[in-house]
Amino acid sequence: MTGAGLLIALVAWLPLALKRLPLSLPIVCIGIGAAVFLLPQVKLRPLPYLYPEITERFAEFVVIIALMGAGLKIDRPFGWHRWSITWRLLAITMPLGILAITGLGMAALGLPLAVALLLAASLAPTDPVLASDVQVGPPKTGDEDEVRFGLTSEAGLNDGAAFPFVHLAILLAIALPAGKPWLTEWLTYRVLWEIGGGIIGGWLVGRAFGWLTFHIPAETKLARTGDGLIALAATFVSYGVTEIFHVYGFLAVFVTALTFRSSHRDHEFQDEMHAITEQIERLAMMVLLILFGGALVSGLLTPISWMDGAVALVILLIVRPLTGWIGLLGWSGDQGEKLTLSFFGIRGVGSIYYLAYGINHMPVGDAAHLWAIVGLIVLFSILLHGLTVTPIMRSLDERRGVDPDAKGVAPPGLQGPAR
Repeated sequence: MTGAGLLIALVAWLPLALKRLPLSLPIVCIGIGAAVFLLPQVKLRPLPYLYPEITERFAEFVVIIALMGAGLKIDRPFGWHRWSITWRLLAITMPLGILAITGLGMAALGLPLAVALLLAASLAPTDPVLASDVQVGPPKTGDEDEVRFGLTSEAGLNDGAAFPFVHLAILLAIALPAGKPWLTEWLTYRVLWEIGGGIIGGWLVGRAFGWLTFHIPAETKLARTGDGLIALAATFVSYGVTEIFHVYGFLAVFVTALTFRSSHRDHEFQDEMHAITEQIERLAMMVLLILFGGALVSGLLTPISWMDGAVALVILLIVRPLTGWIGLLGWSGDQGEKLTLSFFGIRGVGSIYYLAYGINHMPVGDAAHLWAIVGLIVLFSILLHGLTVTPIMRSLDERRGVDPDAKGVAPPGLQGPAR
């Protein structure tokens, strides 16, 4: 209980303490985890391949909470032209990244096609959990420049967009050795049905919760409760219902959040819902990263070779920046914005979930080695992006003429109406 209390205190206090420092909350969490699990009294070894089911489910929970929070805080209405930067990152950058990482896995690491594709699909999506420092601010704060919007919307949608490639890896691992057909099932079921169903299911749940919360013609409308836990209810209902129908729940949750937000965009209850999801997300993230720090000192990276380290650096320093730059060719942003969008391809909890899901559903010859590679890339990403995010984003704000120390307060005209 003492440890839990201290952890909750850190959840509330650390973001404020780290606001000006070139240091991120995830780095601190990993350091705490490493220190705790180095104590001789602590016997647990939180290695993900020793607890595959727990790893998958816990990472899954953290991601869906983060997706709801990301969707609720986006002020920009959904639209093809308004979201053009998102489509570029989804349709060009992510597939190119999957192709490049698959090739690296086969050529440099000697992985079979299916395993290399699983590695690529796990590392392709940017993370909605660890990217909070480069995402848009809370609802109605006006803290939504093109860079923050692009990274937030990309992280919200590419989790669902990467899932077909995880399933493709699973299908190839099972179908190729048996000589069974796989293309038709993948295109019709894993792509068309699961993506289409996720979008429709998420929209329906969002519409239902939006009506019950803001528009039901009665004194019992949910907004009158003032209880932000409604957002958690919408998250669970959206994810649970869509998974029952075997469609992509990650995609559904983000679409539910966007639809829920659009049902009454400026209502102050949006702030309360976002606040509760952010608090739960931050607490769950800290627990997961403390366990990740424990895994690092328990031998997670033992199988790593120099080639694995080189590939990890290539993925972070070359593949994502280069594919991001290609995806943004022709976009009207300035060079600084393009560089920032291309650089901040943060890998984290989403990669942990996808790898756990894939390993739990397909044969992988050396799961410990695959976990070591992903663990190293996640560690590098947390350190690289965590140490650079504060100075880069502050510099970006100053170039736009925005005082980074005055951010987070809604300008006049953006405050929500009174209840």
